[in-house]
Amino acid sequence: MARGRIILDGERFAITVERMCHELIENYGDFSNSCIIGIQPRGTYFANRIYKRLSELIGSENLLYGKLDITFYRDDFRMRDNPMSGNTTEIDFLVEDKRVILVDDVLYTGRTVQAALTAIQHYGRPSQVELLALIDRRFNRHLPIQCNYSGLIVDALDHAYVKVEWLEKDGKDQIKLFAKSS
Repeated sequence: MARGRIILDGERFAITVERMCHELIENYGDFSNSCIIGIQPRGTYFANRIYKRLSELIGSENLLYGKLDITFYRDDFRMRDNPMSGNTTEIDFLVEDKRVILVDDVLYTGRTVQAALTAIQHYGRPSQVELLALIDRRFNRHLPIQCNYSGLIVDALDHAYVKVEWLEKDGKDQIKLFAKSS
């Protein structure tokens, strides 16, 4: 794969996370009757950051936070050559009548979010679900799903690939755009 072009570096990455937290505070206040749920595996890196910073900003450690595995809710899990392995779901509360902020790193086709919406129903019926994604790839959506909050909109066609790198996993925070070769 080619080297890739950095479209968001560490400093702008941090500013973007901060801005998104303030947007959430504007709309959720003290987050009463609300929860944040990160989609495993990569959405949880972003959700961890959002949760930690929101807890600092609102001065509360009572913000409900969970991690949702959607592996076996995906519409393609039986279509792969190699069996998929699941991640751990860590939700110790019900979402019944709560406002849910669903968090993922990249919104592309919408299929991951569709699987998450199905999986979350096992934890109750939320009063509302909103989607927070660090990257919104607007083109080539397969399903009518959109972000309520997005950090960066990337208008790249199918021949491109967006990779989010996380300090905790990859050694630095940055987002790269790669052009796939034919």
